[in-house]
Formats: sequence, structure tokens, C-alpha cells
Amino acid sequence: MIAGMYEQDFIAYMIFGLTLNFIFSILFGIYLSKNIGMQEMMESKGDKQQSLFVSLSLFIPFAKMIITLYRVAILQLYFLDKGHSHKEFWVYMTTSRA
Repeated sequence: MIAGMYEQDFIAYMIFGLTLNFIFSILFGIYLSKNIGMQEMMESKGDKQQSLFVSLSLFIPFAKMIITLYRVAILQLYFLDKGHSHKEFWVYMTTSRA
């Protein structure tokens, strides 16, 4: 047993969570590209590497979905509600801040 459930159930939850994240991430990417523009996104993309936690979250059911929803919340609450643009969000998410 893994995390209190049988291995088959755990793998099923993991696959469903990744599938749901894949669909939601595609829709979020389409939303951003419509508001920013694909060419503008490519020109303003930074060189930020994904953290180790994001890479390891593939093995935890629904963790990638929670990370994507966290990014959507940052976009809505911190950027759009405070009058910032979608492009400023994109630069924030893709640029290293060190």
C-alpha cells in the first residue's frame, strides 16, 4: 500500500492528476498566448529553470495541478487585480530573481 491506498488506485490517481494538469496547462497556455501574443511571449521569455520540487511533483497525485492552480491564482490576485498586465506575469514567471 502507498499512502493508504492500493498501488493500482495510487497509479490511477496519479495518471488522472497528470491528465487533468496537462489539459488545464494547455488551456492556461492558450489563454496567455491570446492575451500576450505568441511572438511577444517568445521574445520576453526569461531563462528561469524549474525548481526541483516542480520536477519531483510528477510523482505526487495532483501536485502538478495544484502548482498550476497556484500560478493562476498569482496571475489573478497579484497581477490582474492590481492592474498589472499578462505580459508582466509572464516575465515574472520566466525570469530568475536573484
